[in-house]
Amino acid sequence: MDSQERLRAWLILLQAPGVGGGALGALIERDIDPATLPGRSLSELGELGLGDAAARALRRPDEQRLATSLAWLDDPAHHLVTLDDDLYPPLLRTTGDAPAALFVNGDAEALLAPQVAVVGSRKATRGGLDTAAEFAAALAATGLVVTSGLAVGVDGRAHRAALDAGGRTIAVAGTGPDRVYPAHHRDLAHQIVDNGAVVTPFAPGVGPRPGHFPARNRIISGMSLGVVVIEAGLRSGSLITARLAGEQGREVFAVPGSIRNPQARGCHRLIRDGARLVETPADVIEDLAPLAGELAGRLRAMLDEESAPADEPVADDDPEVRAVLEALGFDPTPVEVVIDRTELTTSAVSSILLTLELDGRVAAHAGGRYSRTGTNTERNS
Repeated sequence: MDSQERLRAWLILLQAPGVGGGALGALIERDIDPATLPGRSLSELGELGLGDAAARALRRPDEQRLATSLAWLDDPAHHLVTLDDDLYPPLLRTTGDAPAALFVNGDAEALLAPQVAVVGSRKATRGGLDTAAEFAAALAATGLVVTSGLAVGVDGRAHRAALDAGGRTIAVAGTGPDRVYPAHHRDLAHQIVDNGAVVTPFAPGVGPRPGHFPARNRIISGMSLGVVVIEAGLRSGSLITARLAGEQGREVFAVPGSIRNPQARGCHRLIRDGARLVETPADVIEDLAPLAGELAGRLRAMLDEESAPADEPVADDDPEVRAVLEALGFDPTPVEVVIDRTELTTSAVSSILLTLELDGRVAAHAGGRYSRTGTNTERNS
């Protein structure tokens, strides 16, 4: 089966009712290729546990919907990342109801990087927006991908701040990948595509619907190491994201606010219910750094030619690696200082630091700071 046949098969699967990520994940565990399902007989599909409605949809797909999706995917920047794809977000795959596939506009490799979600009120105060920008910029500067929902308010401010800090950001949409909601975030969405990705489980041509946004929130929390909530009313959708994060075993952080600010009441409730109270980005970074290190192996494997392969130590003769090591001392050094000293991009420095940390040659500290370890001295002596 060639790549186009596989792509068409997966698009047919996405149309079939009851054929979600859970069902397909179970088949994958049994070494059954989901792409073979549309070509199987009705009896075979029944034996595999697929109901009559799903079987009929697989046998008679909506050709117009298929054509729309295939036309969108014809662009080199557009991707369909399926559950059996190496680029599928590793944390999201571990959730019990991961989507069967994601439509991705932008850099699909960003899905492998350690992510942290920053969410909050659509009606955030100016102070809340400033806090969102502060947290998102600091998190992005450490190499974490800032993930949010492209909504007005805190979401949009977090995306913009991550971009302004030279980092990457992922927007999870509640529409098809060819739509932008809200429409006035169209320019922001284009910027995100150039420095991250816009991701959605919904096919091209699908517009915004109320039932889509809980699914979007589940993906936001599922892809992330943790969720930071900044200003949320008691009925805020951000509280749904936080609840889902807790159910998925993710860290939940809440920024407190004034007792007179109704947009802070949801955060206060989260704190009463066990979320960690955080006052600075360093609080989040300190908690997430060990978890980010566990995921960094996947990111390291995707590095470009400027970095070493995932199963080999980082070579000292790489000029960028050498520059990063020379910019670090044995006292903790902020990432921003390393960037200034090396004149490398934020993404390059962050990737090299993550790789060196896994190699045991640098140590991560609170506040997004790094230092060299004794291993460096031994290798360079």
